Amino acid sequence: ETASPSTPVLNSEMVHIVQDWEPVVLRKPVAATAAGIAASVGKKGGFSNQTANGVSIRQLENDEDEAPMTLPSVSRDLRIALAQARQAKNLTQKDLAARLMIPTKTIQEYESGKAIPNNALIAKMERNLGCKLPRSK
Repeated sequence: ETASPSTPVLNSEMVHIVQDWEPVVLRKPVAATAAGIAASVGKKGGFSNQTANGVSIRQLENDEDEAPMTLPSVSRDLRIALAQARQAKNLTQKDLAARLMIPTKTIQEYESGKAIPNNALIAKMERNLGCKLPRSK
């Protein structure tokens, strides 16, 4: 038997494969959904009762009723001290940012009061400028 080039040759040893169209349904573990709260699973991942900053999720849910959560900002004292120390060294914002190996926008945000204070970065600025800057609490 010779087959034409367009039709495949089927051997009696070939297995007929059928595609399974049954839908797959994924569900959460029964323990977490039955309790109605997020259960802590551990460091490998999963659910947690706290945010990355260690604030309880329940506390955040309760706080939403009162007032919106505000992020800390740079104090006026730090803004003025940073600008004065930078100008005393005759540095531009761009020069200071290059020395600290951070974006120029970060220095602009610190001096305008829009940045969220980072004590590690403030310490780096102190070492580079050679003066003490007020820290956030």
